[in-house]
Amino acid sequence: MGYVKKLSLFLGIDMFFVGFSIFSAYFIRFGGGIREYYLQQCIAYGLISICVCTICMFLFRLYNRIWQYASISEMIAIFQAICASSAISYLLTFTVTGYRVPTTVVVLSFETMFMMMGGARFGWRLWQRGLFYGKKKVLPRALIIGAGDSGALVAKKLLHNRNAHLEPVAFIDDNVDKHKQEVCGLIVLGDRSKIVEVTHTYEIDEIILAIPSASKKDFMAVLDQCKLTKAKLKIIPKIDDLIDGKVSINEIRNIELDDLLGREPIKVDLKGIANYVEDKTVLVTGAGGSIGSELCRQISPFRPTRLLLLGHGENSIYAIEMELRRIFPGLIIESIIADIQDRKRMESVFRKYRPQVVFHAAAHKHVPLMENNTSEAIKNNVLGSKNVADCADLYGSERFVLISTDKAVNPTSVMGATKRVAEMYIQSLNNHSGTKFVAVRFGNVLGSRGSVIPRFKDQIARGGPVTVTHPDMIRYFMTIPEAAQLVIQAGAMVEGGEIFILDMGKPVRIVTLAEDLIRLSGFEPYTEIDIEFTGIRPGEKLYEELLTNEEGITATKHNRIFIGQPVNINPMEVDFSIKKLERVVGEEQDEIKEVLRHIVPTYQNVG
Repeated sequence: MGYVKKLSLFLGIDMFFVGFSIFSAYFIRFGGGIREYYLQQCIAYGLISICVCTICMFLFRLYNRIWQYASISEMIAIFQAICASSAISYLLTFTVTGYRVPTTVVVLSFETMFMMMGGARFGWRLWQRGLFYGKKKVLPRALIIGAGDSGALVAKKLLHNRNAHLEPVAFIDDNVDKHKQEVCGLIVLGDRSKIVEVTHTYEIDEIILAIPSASKKDFMAVLDQCKLTKAKLKIIPKIDDLIDGKVSINEIRNIELDDLLGREPIKVDLKGIANYVEDKTVLVTGAGGSIGSELCRQISPFRPTRLLLLGHGENSIYAIEMELRRIFPGLIIESIIADIQDRKRMESVFRKYRPQVVFHAAAHKHVPLMENNTSEAIKNNVLGSKNVADCADLYGSERFVLISTDKAVNPTSVMGATKRVAEMYIQSLNNHSGTKFVAVRFGNVLGSRGSVIPRFKDQIARGGPVTVTHPDMIRYFMTIPEAAQLVIQAGAMVEGGEIFILDMGKPVRIVTLAEDLIRLSGFEPYTEIDIEFTGIRPGEKLYEELLTNEEGITATKHNRIFIGQPVNINPMEVDFSIKKLERVVGEEQDEIKEVLRHIVPTYQNVG
């Protein structure tokens, strides 16, 4: 119903209520026999009250409220408006007409107006909630974990919205003082130990986690209980983000595996460390990729003079450019479509823009694909990285940050070996360059293109099976924002030649991730959705390492970031080795792998 129609309806109803209240008050006061004098008084008092009450209702903004969400504050406003109206009407009636309205009439009419006006509005609220006509369909039943501010907000949203897709049934909360109490009309049934029992007893279809302020330890403990049920899991945004308007309560979302990292999220104060990009020309290669695009998002607020987005794919570069222009309209952005393998093109880019800070994120990263495309891995990950690093040195860049991987440590894959060669080259270049070169090494990034999580989700959506290479395979995981923050942090801490490593907590078994994701999707692993083990693919190993034997580890001021100390690398040997690689590009894969093994002695070809 539109505002004008609703206003007209409420005005008409309120005028009737006022008139009826005045007449009924006189009728009760005089026992049904109203003399002509008091009948004239009743008409005069009624007309004045209708006018005054209408004005008071407007002044108290009672026609601007959404009664679907009415609460005690609306009742107080109605009480205040009727009090003011009754007092003013009484005085005006005496002043204008000379009639002195009996006190009993004033009190009786006040009571009737308050009950009728308040009752009508709260009746409207109940009708909006569907309590008079019932739900049109049976909705999935929801259990809300957390009876605090966030949980109450979720409950109100679901209860008051006629189009809600869930029916909240009850709360679970660890606060004993709330047990057996009601929040928004829903009972708090107990603590986390009751989750399985309540889910079964109340036939819960979905569990909503409304505990954004819980520690990672408590969150994981609650999650362990939820995973014992067959209910789908959802999570809400942080309450601060809801209050600040960054997101809406409609963004209740399915829980994702990055919510399940067995550690607290990495928190980096970028304001304190990103000064080195302010008023600088910053180049990001691979800017259209998962890490590169996130780097651009997190660099942009720190006002670089110019941000250069370099990538090979025009669609991905266009997408990140449009996003940044929308969010940061004052930022100078240059989109550069170029291939890092093209030395002349790289030189022209550096000659034109003279970037002072370079984040090199462009790379081929898919392990099995690179096993069968070794020449492309060499051309992009080694020769392309060499081109960008050489140009940074030649054109006087201040800092160069290489995005590397834990697969570069004792590599068993072509991809890992090529990234190790790139690390070795920038470390050797750092020894005689005015540019500070550094590498950042981390594990698998949740949600990045080509990562395991999107593949698992697609397989579950198709009804399975979910394919896992080996039951004992483990990996370190981090989120895309964490990875980007680590890269920016490393750029601030660089002395030259280091390899920065993130403490990513305990490694996670891939099969456990698959089982969790199946459960979070509302299915039972191995029964409703099967898991198949396909065998280790070429180039893969069961576990990843973060340091080579030669690299000692040193703590930094950031308690989750460590430094692998620079290894003494002969620049001439590295340069000669890369030239050998360049000569064998396009040759047989075994020959290429043999050269790689010579450059990286720890490389073991298991493919």
